[in-house]
Amino acid sequence: MADSSGPLVYSIAAHRGFADALVAGLIPRYSQGDLGLARLTLLLPSTRAVRTVTEAFVRLSGTGMLLPRMVVAGDLDLDETLGALLDPMGAGSEIQPAADPTYRWLRLAHYLREVDGDQAGKGAALLRRAFEIGRTMDRLLVEDIAPIDLTAERVVGIVGELSRHWVDNTRSFLKVQQHWIAELTERGEVDAPARRNKLFEHAARRWRDEPPDDPIVAAGVTSASPALARLLRVVAELKNGAVILPDLDLALDDDIWESLGTAGVPEVPEGPPFGRDDAVTHPQYHLKLLLNRMGIARSEVQQWHRAGLSPAPPERSHAISNLFLPPTGSARWVSLPANRRRLSGVRLMESANPGEEALAIAILIRQALEQPEKRIALVTPDRNLAGRVVALLGRWGIAADDTAGIALSQSAAGRVLLLLAELVAEDAAPVPLIALLSHPMAHGEGERAGWLESVRKFELALRGPRPRPGLAPLRDLAARHKLSEWWTEAEVLIAPLMELGEEAPLAGMLDLLAAAGEGLCGERLWAEVDGRALSAFVEQLREASRTADTRLDAGELHAVLRDAMDRIAVRPPWGGHPRVALYGLLEARMSRADLVICGGLVEGVWPASPQPDSLLPPAVLRALGVPGADFRIGLAAHDLAAALGAPEVVLSYALRDVSAPVIPSRFVLRIRAMLGFRLARQHEEREAVQLARQIDDASLLAPYARPKPMPDAEQRKVAISVTGLDRLRSDPYQFYASVILGLRALDRIDAEPSPAWKGEAVHEILDRWHKEGDPSGGLHDIAAQVLDEMSAHPLMRSLWRPRLMAALDWIDAEITQMQTEGERKVLASEAWGDMQVKGVRIHGRADRIDHIESGGLAIVDYKTGKPPSRSMVKRGFSLQLGLIGLIAQAGGFKNVAGEPGEFEYWSLSKNDKRRQETGFGYVTAPFKTSRADGVVKEEFLERTAEYLDDALTRWILGSDPFTARLNPDLAVYNDYDQLMRLEEWQPHMSPADEDEA
Repeated sequence: MADSSGPLVYSIAAHRGFADALVAGLIPRYSQGDLGLARLTLLLPSTRAVRTVTEAFVRLSGTGMLLPRMVVAGDLDLDETLGALLDPMGAGSEIQPAADPTYRWLRLAHYLREVDGDQAGKGAALLRRAFEIGRTMDRLLVEDIAPIDLTAERVVGIVGELSRHWVDNTRSFLKVQQHWIAELTERGEVDAPARRNKLFEHAARRWRDEPPDDPIVAAGVTSASPALARLLRVVAELKNGAVILPDLDLALDDDIWESLGTAGVPEVPEGPPFGRDDAVTHPQYHLKLLLNRMGIARSEVQQWHRAGLSPAPPERSHAISNLFLPPTGSARWVSLPANRRRLSGVRLMESANPGEEALAIAILIRQALEQPEKRIALVTPDRNLAGRVVALLGRWGIAADDTAGIALSQSAAGRVLLLLAELVAEDAAPVPLIALLSHPMAHGEGERAGWLESVRKFELALRGPRPRPGLAPLRDLAARHKLSEWWTEAEVLIAPLMELGEEAPLAGMLDLLAAAGEGLCGERLWAEVDGRALSAFVEQLREASRTADTRLDAGELHAVLRDAMDRIAVRPPWGGHPRVALYGLLEARMSRADLVICGGLVEGVWPASPQPDSLLPPAVLRALGVPGADFRIGLAAHDLAAALGAPEVVLSYALRDVSAPVIPSRFVLRIRAMLGFRLARQHEEREAVQLARQIDDASLLAPYARPKPMPDAEQRKVAISVTGLDRLRSDPYQFYASVILGLRALDRIDAEPSPAWKGEAVHEILDRWHKEGDPSGGLHDIAAQVLDEMSAHPLMRSLWRPRLMAALDWIDAEITQMQTEGERKVLASEAWGDMQVKGVRIHGRADRIDHIESGGLAIVDYKTGKPPSRSMVKRGFSLQLGLIGLIAQAGGFKNVAGEPGEFEYWSLSKNDKRRQETGFGYVTAPFKTSRADGVVKEEFLERTAEYLDDALTRWILGSDPFTARLNPDLAVYNDYDQLMRLEEWQPHMSPADEDEA
């Protein structure tokens, strides 16, 4: 750099491309001499910036060269990284080491519990509050605010005027902070931000007193931390030093610059550093704050003299400057000529939903790759959108990596640990159990095919309502399905976890989790990049929790680990497409591409919704000199301004998210407002959206015909159950699918108890009660025993059991009265019987058959819900009672003889007439009365036999098709709707089809 009497500060305009322009200027200045660029030290803002600048050197070098030393400014080991350049005598070693952040997190939770007692919460809730406290402490330390500043008179006065919860939160924060500071002093450590500040101060002092001979350049650093700003000031004043800022708008009018606000410089002594009217959401505000803290006027900043390989037109920077004018300046848009408002090379892409947006972005990337050497970058803070695009690019064989990474909790290895913890928290619930045992890594080093076969069989056995908690019911279930050997192997892995008590040392829990995970997955669990991240996470948390003596309820383990793992990003290794990059906002800074697509430009995403500090009130933070929550909107605006500097830019947004309509980003609305209606239409990207809507469109096919299967005569000869006849007559296709094809609908895992499951339980309870002759203990004890054997979950018992017991009490009272008066005697319960009709077996189970004193039989059908209507019985769609009567008439039930004369439904559902008694239960018969139409009782069996004969003649022994939804007006089960493709043909039913019913 040329000698200068003042500080050297440069700005690289957005349209030049920061990394390429930076390197283009550094190479000719420092590549001379024996060591060339190797003498140069570059201070960069992040490890991602180091990688970006390295790539720029590779692109622009042309030949091999020694690269400069690149150092991350916020590195906690900055003293070791800079070495002798910073401290030849090692004086920096006097700076205390940084406290482990994980240990601090756990200790803050301990102190919070001491301060607030039970009100602090416990488990995951307590640790979340502790994390918030730690984040607020770091925020204050970054701004050089000492703990004593929180007790200053002006701060105390502000807090005293606020609502009670702010007072309580502030008091708790101060107490916890003091406890932690005392422990830090005892341990001889400091918090990480404090160590960074001390390193910055030491470097600034060292370089000011003894300027180094080798050049030092700080590039791309925009953090306005006071300690870092003082260091940058020293670097700018070095003989061979310079500070290079990204996208500082040097063309912005002075009055607009001043209207941004005080930006850290109080208008009056002892005044607040940030005014209420400061334009903190402006993309230049944080740069003004940095310059003010460096003590440098904008007029002292010079324009960088080089551009990158593919700069955008210079007019772009003027348009960007006009775009982000504060409210007082945006009025000039009206008078701006079109050439000052036009954003050449920038397109606006509006999609209907996130799926369409992702597909349109993928199409743009695919199109751009047709141009040799063209680089494309998708920049979005929406990781779901990025994931969709990655998946969609796979249809063209394009492997793109999301450099922002995924949360450790969403990685394959991380899911193993979380599923194990969830298994503990949910006491071996079916969903996490099956997810764990069928995990892609499970048994990967053994005979995985056989393992998965057993898992699938066990999953089928588990379907339905959740069993009782613990491993014992699962052990019994495995034994009943001949899976004992496999289950023993699985149980050995998870049994130690299930033995954890209500509270145990966190370190011990992590030991058990790691052992179980490794036992299930082998060394493969730790082998990949996510496994190595998981290993580091477990080791760090285990060591910190052991030192902090943290204890935790086993039920809280899953939530605690999930919260902690959500904060850790797992980034992919090298290996994606060399010309395609997907960035988050942080990763995109300083990067460059020929086509930049900014995705997810909606409110709440870009910019993100402001997150006010939950511990310290905004007024206190403002008085202390801490930027408010809206400050991050300005950073998001600056990220967009930098992206707009690319040669080609597409700004993409959807009109709704997965659940509701959304508002386009304020930045998009600004662009449309500045462009005006006509120019905005010219800047719209429509082709990619149209292609996204058409890419999966196929030519229209003829409507799918209503299914009418025609099995041959041999296939039709099947037995009919007493309930199957109803299905055959109402919807022959369902009978065909269930009986002839043998297909069954599967229950969901951990499903709510279905009517069929409840009916099975009721029938089993009443059957035992009838067969045991009302033993001592009665129905209640039998019900408890049956529910226990069926592994009914305690929650299901608590919700359904009271209703069940009330209904059973009604049945007990009814049958007791009936037998006492001698009217009836129970002959059989849950009795199986059959008969032959035209060579076809008709079979079924009678819930109960009574002998009537006057002679004959009474057929009783128990219903847990509402019985069939008289109309359904008359039309021949509810014939179960009649068929059981015909079987009894034919002598098909063992030890039952007589002529059926009574047919009754005993319903266990609510009965308002019995509100003063049990409130449940009533008896009804399906026959014609003076008030309701129905079949005549004396004709019931005859009519049933006619319906049966008709069904046998048409479908079982005849040639009628098994037409789907033959009676579309009937409410039938929908188990086979998808198989019959109901939605494809039902809307197109012709009058002839309807007449067929």
